Amino acid sequence: MAKVFVSRKIPFWDELSKPLLDAGHEVVVYPNHKPITREELETEIEKGYDGLLILLTEKIDEGLLAHDKDGRLKFISNYAVGFDNIDVPACQKRNIIVSNTPSDEVNESVAEFAWSLMLSLTRRLPEAGEFMRNAAYRGWDPDIFMGRDMKGKVLGIVGMGRIGGMTARRAEGFGMKIIYYNRKPAEGMNYEYKGNLDDLLKEADYISLHVPLTAETRHLINGKNLPLFKKTAILVNTARGPVVDEHEVGEALRAGFIAGYGADVFENEPDPHPELLLMENVLLTPHIASATVEARRKMGELAVVNLMEGLAGRIPPNAIKS
Repeated sequence: MAKVFVSRKIPFWDELSKPLLDAGHEVVVYPNHKPITREELETEIEKGYDGLLILLTEKIDEGLLAHDKDGRLKFISNYAVGFDNIDVPACQKRNIIVSNTPSDEVNESVAEFAWSLMLSLTRRLPEAGEFMRNAAYRGWDPDIFMGRDMKGKVLGIVGMGRIGGMTARRAEGFGMKIIYYNRKPAEGMNYEYKGNLDDLLKEADYISLHVPLTAETRHLINGKNLPLFKKTAILVNTARGPVVDEHEVGEALRAGFIAGYGADVFENEPDPHPELLLMENVLLTPHIASATVEARRKMGELAVVNLMEGLAGRIPPNAIKS
């Protein structure tokens, strides 16, 4: 039977791990609730494992894989949809299969969360909540915390994949116009396609980012294109932190180039740019867009299924091809 290392106990693990244990596999779980350190992970890999179940906090690269001195490692199950934490080509060079956990449950939860950020910022909920906590409310006032209606506004989706599409469809219920930027027109999407990102940024009242992190998308939103935004625009990032140049976003907010910024991911996670923490028109959350019971359970199920398939010598349904 195989030997498996789990880099952190995931939600519902006692239930989800049963198939692995019933199959007779030896399962070692990192005992702490904080992310495993690089040195600790290197030490574990040197012990020899057939498979890993890791989180997006673990960086898998050539240097780490070199600690698999006997070439025993054959499968890595990533408990995440994105896999920019893994050097997939380096794994493939060693004949290590890598998988991820995409699902409708995860996509829906992230799309809902993107909307949570947009709604919270457009109606100034963070400011209003702080106002109440400070016991500043003294009775109804027609002038305080005026936001904006979303009906009739333009939502710009950057990256019309599964999550981008779900975010767009929700905008229909708000009576919004939907435009999107993608590498090419998305099949089955009857929204207005913008082949140039700048054109979308100039027109949109809300910009929601849904692209993977690649060399091309790093700092996709930057100091050159932020001045193109409407001064009333709200930018939301539930994709990956480095898609946005956080320093430049802070400068744009300070200069009044944009009205608000919501982010669940950060350029240097877990630490957002300190300037953003001081701004009232910024809403930052601790990477919880997929943190629903339904999504977390499905992610765990898929991670274990992928691992079981890989350990059995089969290609799992969510194997990453490149």
